[in-house]
Amino acid sequence: MTRLGVAIPFSNPMPFADHLGLAQEAEARGYDAAWTAEVGGPDAVTTMTLLATNTRRLEIATGVIPVQTRSPIVLGITAATLGSLAPGRIALGLGVSSEIIVKQWHGLPFRKPLTQLREAVAIIRMVLAGERVTFEGEFYRLKNFRLLIPPPPQPVRIYLGALGPKMLQLAGEIADGVLLNWIPPEAIPESIRQVEIGARRAGRKLDGFEIACFIRVSVADDPAPARQWLAREITGYCVVDAYARFFTACGFGAEVETARRAWQAGDRAGAVKQISPRFLDGLGVVDPADFCRQRLDQFAKAGLTQPVVFPFSPDPTPFPSLLGTIQAFPG
Repeated sequence: MTRLGVAIPFSNPMPFADHLGLAQEAEARGYDAAWTAEVGGPDAVTTMTLLATNTRRLEIATGVIPVQTRSPIVLGITAATLGSLAPGRIALGLGVSSEIIVKQWHGLPFRKPLTQLREAVAIIRMVLAGERVTFEGEFYRLKNFRLLIPPPPQPVRIYLGALGPKMLQLAGEIADGVLLNWIPPEAIPESIRQVEIGARRAGRKLDGFEIACFIRVSVADDPAPARQWLAREITGYCVVDAYARFFTACGFGAEVETARRAWQAGDRAGAVKQISPRFLDGLGVVDPADFCRQRLDQFAKAGLTQPVVFPFSPDPTPFPSLLGTIQAFPG
């Protein structure tokens, strides 16, 4: 059965009251989950707490928190606390960030991200189970930690944000779900196939496994400003090596190459112009409401268990158009 999620956008600066207003409207309209994240704006944990304590039914998930910027013990304590605050409604979406964010912004080492994520998830699960944590790994060597509060009364689900085959397979091995991002519907079946490979390797079945996907959506009668905003966003991801490889594998290699070349030459505006209409239409949904609903249905039919409407707005005051996009999709 397909569920419907909403991302409380972290690309549009907004007061916290607006974050909460979007989540409460989504809950009223029947959405199943609200996702938050952190890059350089509000931290995900504070936002999750705000949403969890001011909604009654929504699952509150992160999409995602990088494991490089918090220790797995801290992440485990955080998940246990939230899971006790809102039992059965918390999902911890984890992932690895880019070298720019980890090395340049945080001053932390970036190496072997799959190994680090695998170890972090193992430790977090031990913390959530209330076990004594002694762990000898490549990244983490821990001894005799134990949670001083009772474990959450209901499980905290762990999702992995994944792009490439190795991370998708890891999600199939160790996680309760996967979060896809910046992907056209035509590429979703291959991503699911990679998750299945990982699950088989671990002797698991994917019953109840969540396959969620952020889908950038702007419901607009005049799509031109939103399409320009989306082109700038995609350009920013094209210069990140992991996303560049992924976009190329999805069939957008020519656009990625020319955009990166212009960017490296210092021509930022020229780089944005290389994002073709088919690139925009593959990764985003911008049009009047009827078309957006039809396009979202195409994403769902590609194999998702939870399409996640990621509303965005080019407006200086974004809340009204973000709210309108959320209201276009009944839960």
